[in-house]
Amino acid sequence: MSWEVVIGIETHVQLKTNSKIFSGASTQFGAPPNQHACAVDLALPGVLPVMNQHALACAVQFGLAVGATVSPVSVFARKNYFYPDLPKGYQISQMDQPIVQGGQLHCLVNNQPFTVHLTRAHLEEDAGKSLHEDFAGMSGIDLNRAGTPLLEIVTEPEMRSAEQAVAYAKALHSLVTWLGICDGNMQEGSFRCDANVSVRPQGQAKLGTRCEIKNLNSFKFLQQAIQYEVQRQIELIEEGGQVVQETRLYDPDRGETRSMRSKEDAHDYRYFPDPDLPPLVVSAELLQQIQQQMPELPAQKQQRYINHLGLSAYDADALTASREMAEYFEATLALVEVTQAKVLTNWLLGEFSSYLNQHNSQPSAAPLKPNQLARLIHRIADGTLNNKTAKIVFAALWQGQASDVDVCIQTQGLEQISDTNAIQRMIDQVLAANPGPVQEFKAGKEKAFNSLVGQIMKAAKGKANPAQVNELLRARLDGY
Repeated sequence: MSWEVVIGIETHVQLKTNSKIFSGASTQFGAPPNQHACAVDLALPGVLPVMNQHALACAVQFGLAVGATVSPVSVFARKNYFYPDLPKGYQISQMDQPIVQGGQLHCLVNNQPFTVHLTRAHLEEDAGKSLHEDFAGMSGIDLNRAGTPLLEIVTEPEMRSAEQAVAYAKALHSLVTWLGICDGNMQEGSFRCDANVSVRPQGQAKLGTRCEIKNLNSFKFLQQAIQYEVQRQIELIEEGGQVVQETRLYDPDRGETRSMRSKEDAHDYRYFPDPDLPPLVVSAELLQQIQQQMPELPAQKQQRYINHLGLSAYDADALTASREMAEYFEATLALVEVTQAKVLTNWLLGEFSSYLNQHNSQPSAAPLKPNQLARLIHRIADGTLNNKTAKIVFAALWQGQASDVDVCIQTQGLEQISDTNAIQRMIDQVLAANPGPVQEFKAGKEKAFNSLVGQIMKAAKGKANPAQVNELLRARLDGY
């Protein structure tokens, strides 16, 4: 039987605020347990919550960015359930009237665009954290995280593969960090995904029974967890069993999901409007003010790069994967000819990104500054450097061995050899020393030509103009 996968994603985005959503306690990560838990977070008698206006602005920014409806009036509700790290016995969230309704996010998978529609995004407070491994026979409760502002973003169940789900999660991560409403640190729990996964026979309209995989904090684990869960459900059904709706956890060490708890369709959280919080009002004036402060969005930049710079959709998407990379690109582009946009893109997505990954760094912290990279691009364009010698200069600048491109070229003798007579002499020497490859080329073996080019570039210590070498060598061999 052919099966269709159905995936919906719920993402908890921790909003980038200095204080919590309903109290003045700090949201700083990494403090000793319970150091950032005030009387409001602990739900001591007589305390009252007060809405964090910056958290509201973050939610509105997100709604505008995804083309959603920002509700002029939304309501906080109490979601009642007991858990040790939930001091009040309920979580303040939004149910019937969320602040953001609808919206969509555009993604790329294998260079093919697809759109994920959003159901809603609502504000809520985070719970604390139970510590099960630090105490023998007991659990500890750390309430530093209790009350941290979250925006929970829910999609329609329209993704059909783990690859699509990861592409969506990456696009969402890029957007919220681009807007500056979330730091995106998945290791610290600032961006966590829950994947709702089900399967159904191909062509069937009715959805299958879904399982929710909780708290996936890396794109790799998101993909692995979905792939495992899909295979588990298919095998279970084909063997005559039934999928039970439940919450599951992913174990990355064993590469499998395991049951956490059963989940009924209509879990009774006894929602009711929070009597301590008035309705949340977004005035037309506030909406306009936030709209005017919005940065140019990734999708807008991508279209500009494609339409005005002639870049491919893939390149435009990669350059806008982070706001820092886009800003670095534009700062460098302002110092070179617009016609060099593709060359610059290749260097940023190639050598530059490779060095960033090796050093676990961000563009803003790169030792190579835009003016230095622009100068390097100039020297490639005017023929002073070829790609090989340019990489030597790039490495010297990155490692702090040089600060000026031209000085580095002079001191290391890297200027490209473009003198026709000099290159011709090297070609003659290499041909005389390699009669075998010459005969192979004459016999129609094109690989022999590449071998001879390599020998000539070696003789020139990588400094010969590759285009001239190819042209002169082919002309020389044609005369044999």
